[in-house]
This record gives sequence, C-alpha cells and structure tokens, in this order.
Amino acid sequence: MPFINWTPSMSVGVGQLDDDHKYMISIVNELHEGIMAGHSKEVLGRVLHELIEYTKVHFGREEELFARTGYANSDVHMSEHHDLIARVTNVVARYDNRPVAMLDLELMSYLQSWLINHIQGSDKKYSAWLNAHGIF
Repeated sequence: MPFINWTPSMSVGVGQLDDDHKYMISIVNELHEGIMAGHSKEVLGRVLHELIEYTKVHFGREEELFARTGYANSDVHMSEHHDLIARVTNVVARYDNRPVAMLDLELMSYLQSWLINHIQGSDKKYSAWLNAHGIF
C-alpha cells in the first residue's frame, strides 16, 4: 500500500501541475518503500536527490505561472517552496554524512504532511486564478 495516495480531491485543475504532484508523491512513496525495505544508503540517497531536483522543477513551473498571470499570493506561496527545499536539502546534507538509519519515519511524516497540506491548502488557492487565466 502506498504511503501517500493521490486522490481526485487533490487536483488543482491544472494538468501539468497535477502530474507533477502525482510524480512527487510517487517519489515520496519510493523513498518510504526503500526505507521500509532496508535499501542501501546509495539507493535512498538517489531517491532523495531526485525528490529535491524534481521539486525544484515543479516549484519553478508554478512560479512561472504565477509571474505570467500576476498571482497576488505568489510571495507567500514561494516562501513555502523555499522552506521545503531548505528543509529537505538540509536533511540530504546530513544524510550524506551519516548512516542510513538517519532517514526515519519522522522525515516521512513531515514529507507526507507537508505535501498533502500544501497541495490541498496553498495550491488549491491558485486553482481558480490560473483557470481564469486560461491555464488548465
């Protein structure tokens, strides 16, 4: 069973952003599965790095849409993006220098909570705005 399940209620009404969210969820699920299966530090490290890099791509895509449409709440939203990137980057930096046991369910719980709350909270707030500007 996946650690995070995508549900239609998570849709933000923009196909590419929904696809990004689904992919980010799949990476978090892969990380969780790897931790539970006892995968090597190298394997888990690769997944963590993929999560960071894809998250940056996704955030860049959102931020470009905000700039193009003049989304009023972009500063607050982008601050949330920067906070997540900083937190996960910090975890990766510490992980690169510590044993595999450092990746624990506390991190997974944080990622799960942040991703779900961000999509269903902050991201939902831009749905109508982007749709009103012809972005679906």
